[in-house]
Amino acid sequence: MSLEILLTNDDGIDSPGIRALYQGLSELGNVTVVAPATDQSAIGRAISNEVDVTEHELGYAVHGTPADCVVAGLSELCPSDCPDVVVSGCNKGANLGEYVLGRSGTVSAAVEAAFHEIPAIATSMYVPVDDTPFHEVQTAPDDYAHAIDATNYLVDRGFRSGLFDHAAYLNVNVPFANDTTETAPLEFTRPSSRYAMDASRDGQSIILHDNLWAEMDPETLPDPDGTDRRAVAEGRVSVSPLNAPQNVVDTDALTDLIDGFGPGDASNARLIQPED
Repeated sequence: MSLEILLTNDDGIDSPGIRALYQGLSELGNVTVVAPATDQSAIGRAISNEVDVTEHELGYAVHGTPADCVVAGLSELCPSDCPDVVVSGCNKGANLGEYVLGRSGTVSAAVEAAFHEIPAIATSMYVPVDDTPFHEVQTAPDDYAHAIDATNYLVDRGFRSGLFDHAAYLNVNVPFANDTTETAPLEFTRPSSRYAMDASRDGQSIILHDNLWAEMDPETLPDPDGTDRRAVAEGRVSVSPLNAPQNVVDTDALTDLIDGFGPGDASNARLIQPED
């Protein structure tokens, strides 16, 4: 079966990661690239009212956000009215843990697709760094070998397995290939709940620190088995099947809180129940 695939990212249409996935996914079907014209990393699900679009050798460059790209691609730019799947990536840098799901532009593109009821996969690659600043690290096409293998497999087999009958999108994180010829194994995971953001002041500036990246040594990593961070640190491909809508909390504490509103008269409060 030849698939219709919408491919986007948040690193920008000229990044090596999106070209790597374009070449890999083209083996499975028709790939339409609709990606940001410039780097939109960590912009989350920001959306625009109007964006310019220019043609690019890979497809279309949108002067906007990853969410803009998904909406524009699904509504106007894809040759099919309904692509079979949206793929976002491959991002240079992992998107691990619960806290990045609303922050990452890569993952947010997949979430946007999920709200359109289109299956989606967000693929990111962990890039180990030593003393080199992350923005100075250069990646080559061969570095994305695990990303290509895992994404192609999940796109090709995901529909046949029925996985997307249960998950709206997959957050996939792969190890850096580093010229290896071995295939990294897949592991179904849950996003790690660890969080270690803080900030320090330097004169008139505040510098934000994500301290988790200094703790990726598998020998000392505190994240438990079954988490995305543990899998990637140990050289496996992390696949977290997720759903987009937030769950509504149903608790007696909320009922008591609503009933206590106003001067002893709960008629002043209205609790709107979500639609099924």
